[in-house]
Amino acid sequence: MKILSLEQELKENAYPGRGIVVGRTADGTRAVAAYFIMGRSANSRNRVFVEEGEGIRTEAFDPARLEDPSLIIYAPVRVLGNEIIVTNGDQTDTVYDGRKAGLTFEQALRAREFEPDAPNYTPRISAILQIGDGRFGYEMSILKTDRGNPEACSRYTFSYEDPAAGQGRFLHTYMHDGNPLPSFEGEPKPVEIGDDMDAFTDLIWSSLNEENKVALFVRYIEIATGKYETRMVNKNQ
Repeated sequence: MKILSLEQELKENAYPGRGIVVGRTADGTRAVAAYFIMGRSANSRNRVFVEEGEGIRTEAFDPARLEDPSLIIYAPVRVLGNEIIVTNGDQTDTVYDGRKAGLTFEQALRAREFEPDAPNYTPRISAILQIGDGRFGYEMSILKTDRGNPEACSRYTFSYEDPAAGQGRFLHTYMHDGNPLPSFEGEPKPVEIGDDMDAFTDLIWSSLNEENKVALFVRYIEIATGKYETRMVNKNQ
């Protein structure tokens, strides 16, 4: 499969929704995780990312304007030992609790399905990065309706062991803008990953649709040591 330009994928899609990018830097030494959120409604756009422990959570930028916290207030990133969990909803907690109880990533997500936001039925997208003993691998998951049928949940898990340097995978909720919004199709897209964290952060943020983008999280983790650096960008300041 052809390696795609993440910049082009984002610039050519006015509304990919929420997106996760996971991969490895070109020099091979660091794992990369990125997560962004977008919004079409005032409620969705009234959000920022804030740090919470080693992870992050969303919160209302203006609490007085918060309408419905369900589906928009959650912890997108949590850390459990040498694992980093990244999702687009409160299934972050489901995976975290499941892993603590000895379940696999896929088993933990068996308790969840797509979001109950008819008529879109937004897919739940998730990823887990496992870094330890000088090795790195990751899994990604999407839970969505069966071709728009909310009576059936289709579950897909993708595993990437020892991923190649300079490459990652991009998974997002919607194929493009629309009413209702069409769910993502296919396997996570192979994209390029750079060594420069600030440049990579700028590339994603500047490529997202200006009207719809809300917030961005990027983390680079040294595979040998587990040490990491984080960047967060919020449209609401």
